Amino acid sequence: MKVTDKIQITNEDNMDLMSRYEDNYFDLAIVDPPYGIKRFKKGFGTTRFKTDKRNAEKGIEWDNKPTKEYWDELFRVSKNQIVWGANNFVMPPSEYFCIWNKKQTVENFATCEYAWVSMGLKKPAKMFDYGIHKHNHTKKIHPTEKPKQLYNFLLKHYAKEGDKILDTHLGSGSIALASHERGFELTACELDKEYYQASIKRIKDHISQQRLF
Repeated sequence: MKVTDKIQITNEDNMDLMSRYEDNYFDLAIVDPPYGIKRFKKGFGTTRFKTDKRNAEKGIEWDNKPTKEYWDELFRVSKNQIVWGANNFVMPPSEYFCIWNKKQTVENFATCEYAWVSMGLKKPAKMFDYGIHKHNHTKKIHPTEKPKQLYNFLLKHYAKEGDKILDTHLGSGSIALASHERGFELTACELDKEYYQASIKRIKDHISQQRLF
């Protein structure tokens, strides 16, 4: 679906999406792949989110780690990458990274999240401070939803004007909100139909709200 002239979002498998693009078509891929979060949370995915319960009943697993074929395609179609949760994957060597400091007040919860940043971006390590409690006050539509403010930070510090951005796991659509605000061209996909529909509604509502002010 063409949401705006610069934002294209589809409801499909990310491998199908990437197969349509030539080598190095995208300047920057910002992705947040699943990394088996359910192993940390007893009962996760069965009651908190409606789509998780529905998927569990159908035997659908949204939380499986990406395959080698996924990583091969991601590095083929994009010049540079930022990968959230990269501490759960085997990534190429890089000196660069970004940390989201959640300002967590609960001792047994993660206080931060780590993103691997590709060497080609040549950016020193960065820290984004945004309290998880402030984020949790917003209505979430995805179990691993990240704040729009985080993607604004990433685009500000890692993307250049005119860059083509790729997201292979759209989730709640936060990156689309930030891309719209900053005028970037975004191509993204979401496999789960209900997450896709919810994110499209969120993005359209956001754009409509922006036009009022």
